Amino acid sequence: MAPHVKNEKGRSSDLIAKNRRAQFDYDIEERYEAGIVLVGSEVKSLLNGKVDLVDAYASVTAGEMWLKQLNIGPFEQAKAFPHEPKRPRKLLLHASEIAQIDKALSRQGYTLIPLQLYFKGGRVKVELGLGRGKNTVDKRATIARKTADREARVEMVRHSKRGRE
Repeated sequence: MAPHVKNEKGRSSDLIAKNRRAQFDYDIEERYEAGIVLVGSEVKSLLNGKVDLVDAYASVTAGEMWLKQLNIGPFEQAKAFPHEPKRPRKLLLHASEIAQIDKALSRQGYTLIPLQLYFKGGRVKVELGLGRGKNTVDKRATIARKTADREARVEMVRHSKRGRE
């Protein structure tokens, strides 16, 4: 089963999948939590971890929020009525949130991408991030910062081990 993750209110959630690439490719400015409309075989596939968030994105169409290009793999036992792996899936948000997101998406360079999928109270939720794509220079700066942090941690551990000897 997926690991338990504490949300901002301290309650436990079961993480299904996380889009690690999103933090590297985008500067996330705002986060939203949305419900997602699924069929039974999709939920079973999510329980088995058969999901890919990498190419997925969300958009507003006719006042409704849709998650597109989310790949939920087929559930083997649902051969009679299988689901389509990359079909658009409706997201459940308040109308005011959808209007706010639509206004933000109309600005140049902003996109809405799924950051993670998780179970919360028996329902599947998706965390969406409103972000602007990073350019190559920003990505290099992110890599340099992570490398410096990692080297500092290694050096601190090495220094603390010397102090004990």
